[in-house]
Amino acid sequence: MKKLLSCEFNIDTACVELKYEDGTLISINCIAVENEVVRNICERSELDYLIYNDPVAYAELVLNGDVEDYLRRVTDYRPLDERE
Repeated sequence: MKKLLSCEFNIDTACVELKYEDGTLISINCIAVENEVVRNICERSELDYLIYNDPVAYAELVLNGDVEDYLRRVTDYRPLDERE
């Protein structure tokens, strides 16, 4: 793959779509990714923020396989019954 030409979220397909200079097209199904890695509403919210505000960062996480590590680093979810 060469230079990235565009990366945007397509709300009609619920996919982040990447287009490269050499003609390569990649479509990341965001619903499938969330169903695989998300364990709670906080993690879903974090991924949704990236999808809408920084789709390039979202695509990098998914393509590099770092989604679960990222969510562990940035979310601190504890159910209400476990809080002090």
